[in-house]
Amino acid sequence: MFYDHQQIEKKWQKYWEDNQTYKTSNNTDKPKFYVLDMFPYPSGAGLHVGHPLGYIASDIYARYKRHQGFNVLHPVGYDSFGLPAEQYAIQTGQHPAITTEQNINRYEEQLRKIGFSFDWSRELRTSDASYYKWTQWIFIELFHSWYNKDTDKAESISTLIKHFEEKGTEGLNANQNDELHFTAEEWKSASEIDKEDILLNYRLAYRAETTVNWCPALGTVLANDEIKDGKSERGGFPVFQKKMMQWSMRISAYSERLLQGLKTLDWPQPLKDSQEYWIGKSQGAQVKFDVDGHNEIVEVFTTRPDTIFGATFMVLAPENPLVETITTAEQKAEVENYIEETSKKSERDRMSDVKNVSGAFTGSYAINPFSNEKMPIYISDYVLMGYGTGAVMAVPAHDERDHRFAKKFNLEIKKVVETDEDVQEASFDSKTSVCVNSDFLNGLSYDEAKALVISAVEKRGIGHGTTNYRQRDAIFSRQRYWGEPVPIYYKDGMPYTLPNAALPLELPEVEKYLPTEDGDPPLGNAKTFAWDEVNQKVVDTHLIDEKSIFPLELSTMPGWAGSSWYFLRYMDPNDQEAFVKKELADYWGQVDLYIGGSEHATGHLLYSRFWNMFLKDREFITHDEPFQKLINQGMILGMSAFVYRIDGTNQYVSKNLAKDYTTQAIHVDVSLLKGTSDELDTEAFKAWRPDYADAEFILEDGKYITGREVEKMSKSKYNVVNPDDICNEYGADGLRLYEMFLGPLEQSKPWNTQGLSGVYGFLKKFWNLYFNGETFEVSDEEPTKAEYKVLHTLIKKVVYDIENFSFNTSVSSFMIAVNELQKIKCNKRNILEPLAVIISPYAPHICEELWSLLGNKESIEFEKFPVLNEDYLVEDEIEYPVSVNGRMKFKISLSAQLSAKEVEDLVIQSEKIQQILEGKTPKKIIVVHHRIVNIVI
Repeated sequence: MFYDHQQIEKKWQKYWEDNQTYKTSNNTDKPKFYVLDMFPYPSGAGLHVGHPLGYIASDIYARYKRHQGFNVLHPVGYDSFGLPAEQYAIQTGQHPAITTEQNINRYEEQLRKIGFSFDWSRELRTSDASYYKWTQWIFIELFHSWYNKDTDKAESISTLIKHFEEKGTEGLNANQNDELHFTAEEWKSASEIDKEDILLNYRLAYRAETTVNWCPALGTVLANDEIKDGKSERGGFPVFQKKMMQWSMRISAYSERLLQGLKTLDWPQPLKDSQEYWIGKSQGAQVKFDVDGHNEIVEVFTTRPDTIFGATFMVLAPENPLVETITTAEQKAEVENYIEETSKKSERDRMSDVKNVSGAFTGSYAINPFSNEKMPIYISDYVLMGYGTGAVMAVPAHDERDHRFAKKFNLEIKKVVETDEDVQEASFDSKTSVCVNSDFLNGLSYDEAKALVISAVEKRGIGHGTTNYRQRDAIFSRQRYWGEPVPIYYKDGMPYTLPNAALPLELPEVEKYLPTEDGDPPLGNAKTFAWDEVNQKVVDTHLIDEKSIFPLELSTMPGWAGSSWYFLRYMDPNDQEAFVKKELADYWGQVDLYIGGSEHATGHLLYSRFWNMFLKDREFITHDEPFQKLINQGMILGMSAFVYRIDGTNQYVSKNLAKDYTTQAIHVDVSLLKGTSDELDTEAFKAWRPDYADAEFILEDGKYITGREVEKMSKSKYNVVNPDDICNEYGADGLRLYEMFLGPLEQSKPWNTQGLSGVYGFLKKFWNLYFNGETFEVSDEEPTKAEYKVLHTLIKKVVYDIENFSFNTSVSSFMIAVNELQKIKCNKRNILEPLAVIISPYAPHICEELWSLLGNKESIEFEKFPVLNEDYLVEDEIEYPVSVNGRMKFKISLSAQLSAKEVEDLVIQSEKIQQILEGKTPKKIIVVHHRIVNIVI
């Protein structure tokens, strides 16, 4: 019977949509299971075949759990704010909302075509005002919260105000920007502005001057993970370090909890390692050094206070505020030039560049509080303002980076840890030796010396032991248009939140999407974007009088804001009264399975954990962590094609002749190749782009053969394969099976369209099991033991594979089972009906059709998954190979119930072995039970 995949897939996709087959109920006595894919950004290019890999895996698992009787939440939505739509708006004038809507429609069309079992009724878009109303609400809650270190959680700012009213800062243990000291009386007598200024020092969402990654071409601040090699990931524009007033999120308050929480999660170890490194916990001491000739102090954090006698110079971060104060007139020009050069590097680049040594001398000296020796103070880009105090005491004998710096600038290298190695040539970084040249620390081990020196530091009042974290507070403002407006207005220069009743604060219309002539963000172009405090509404900007009508915040939220809590909104997507009802958050709890790319390790996955912990602290939800199990899917790689242009000409030489010329390899669209070969269609190439219209070709055997290389699948490399084309030719079920068949989910693997024919052939074989010629024919006759064995072998394998996410081996098992059933001409209902259920998570369309043809009225989706019966896997007979002196002579079939001794006796008594023995007595008989018999004569 002809397998018409196009007709079948259209039919069942319409059925699922019409019957809302995958709509999830919140009212059920079934156990829950929450399966989620990382939020996709709807790009203009649409999906290529690499994108659905993780979605197919999560869809198989969601369908499997439904078969197991779970109430499965498997939603979909779009992280729809983002720079690409805004850049397109700047170039064309088209509103980002229009571009985004078009992109989403394209994505949705493609996703539906692949047959995903999403609950489309819960679809979210972060750029919808009904969604970002609650992103703004969470921001307001963060603004009105502080972190109490004594209770180790976030609390309402009202409890902090109460503490100030009763005790001032006495006994306060808070996460803060600066350590403040005042009495209850001083608090009570302070003005409203002063009180607001003090509270900003403690709020979890706060405004402060911060060093940021500023991209002038994009007109916005970028996160570290949006920059590559000192340029913006989007567009490749230069990025500079700049100080600006910015909104920040106090994620640093959660550093220890974020570290400890990792122990409870079933996540890939490399991902956990990335987060641990990013958070960067270290224990040591904070020590103060006087600056010679200045009334200033340099405070450093060091993990090796035991080496303080070996500190021979100091290094400050170029952006440290002290630099301006302590730099001498003679050194001013050199220092300023160095600061300018450093501003062109991102923090991530500075952290990763360990080989290049650079710096500038400030002209000033610090005094070592223990040796009393003068230490020259330098600046260098390897010291970061965001880690520790923005200053380090350099111990070149025992730190590799300090050693390279000392050698470059000819600075003293003093050994203070015992070693036979020459520290003038290389640093010795061990913690297993003892202290030398260190006065009262001499002879002590690392742990002893560290404890003693911290005690001495504290007794002298020049510092204290402390734990430090590399993780900085997260910058929360972007100077762009297409993002969530920040629900803040300014009164007397102080930020105030809008009332909840005024939410959402919607994005205003603007004439242009670039910053204003005054350098304000694009929202500064809005004509209606001011806050009327009396009438509690947004009014025209020209009405601002700073008495009752005030300016609104012009920055928007970063791209990660909406994706930091979307998993909670899916639980209750249409609620007008709350971001999620408490009882629904309790029912759905954590995401049980989260699948997405490893690139989100230190961005989205940290921010969403932080917001989740905060919402738990404030008792809006009850679970600490958002994602219990996480899998990073690998990439599907493209097979790029290259042509070879002879330098300085418009001649293109075929691959195997290119070695004879000086050429440049140029990517060419894989759609310009002939069929599935490597041969270029030269006429199509000439028509592809105007600059190739008069191309000349040097051929081999009358053909132009392209170079091929496996690379990341991307539009810029012209190696993208559109899933729509695959669905049209091989079907969505073919695409789904093939993507799983390519290899283990976590690994990257190359795409090869030719490989689809094998999977498509399997689908046709599977389809024809249910037909006799053109007639659907399934027998109600009881299956044989052999038929049941094929089925239950498959059940056992597939259950194991799905539960261990080994989807590729399941597809192989399907092929083996169908081949075996075809060989024994099985058409029994009791085999073919459960077979359709087993394969349906992978290939739902064909299985729905077969299920329907079998006479079932309901969807296959909720049919119970077949249960394994091990009895069918027990062998009745075992075929034993019999070897004599290690060479196999014959095989003998014996009952599987026989013991090893009984097998031995029957083999020896057999006519064949008697002929071989010729009356001799065997020296040794070895029986490997149910496997093999070996006789030594």
